[in-house]
Amino acid sequence: MPNSILTQDQKKLLTQIYKEINNGLPGEVAQNKLSPVISNSKYRLAPEDHKKACVMGIIYPEGNELRMAFIERTFSHPDDKHGGQISFPGGKLEVEDETYLIGALREVEEEIGIPPEEINVIGQLTDLYVFASNFLVYPFLGYMEHAPAFIPQESEVASIVSFPIENLLSADIIDTKDLQVRNRVMKDVPYYKLNQHVLWGATAMITSEIVELIKRAKERL
Repeated sequence: MPNSILTQDQKKLLTQIYKEINNGLPGEVAQNKLSPVISNSKYRLAPEDHKKACVMGIIYPEGNELRMAFIERTFSHPDDKHGGQISFPGGKLEVEDETYLIGALREVEEEIGIPPEEINVIGQLTDLYVFASNFLVYPFLGYMEHAPAFIPQESEVASIVSFPIENLLSADIIDTKDLQVRNRVMKDVPYYKLNQHVLWGATAMITSEIVELIKRAKERL
């Protein structure tokens, strides 16, 4: 796509986001704005037998705008409690992963085909515990200098969901609705309206922290 490389203004924004992370994360306060349960502590108290997962939010240029990459997960695994949901690329930390970041970059390459050397890591975000699947999730944020050539892993990724950053910042993108989750209905769940997709749960909470970082960065430019 023409002009799908970072502009100087976009680079300045990404540099400022890096500074904001190092100045102090928005943390739980930002994440809890999109919490689907009243008891926010459920996302903070991981039991001793918890598993670990790493995810990566990736910002990249497309045309003249910055976009964020999400994935729509497949229903290929009957025991997958997050099948069909919108999430960041990522997954379980493996024994060979020396750090959480290495695990996140490995998962990005496996799920959407972006090699680690094409990703500039901005920083690590606030971790949170996903009680539905017993995973303590370690999120990271990175960016690319150019528009990526996605190669979705068919067994894990049903589609790539690319969404403009500016739209994520709009006040009317957040709404609430009742959601059917397996055998029960969750009432008044906050979510991001990503066109026809519903972004909710842990990924929405991580996105909320990213949105807060971007807003802070834009205010300081």
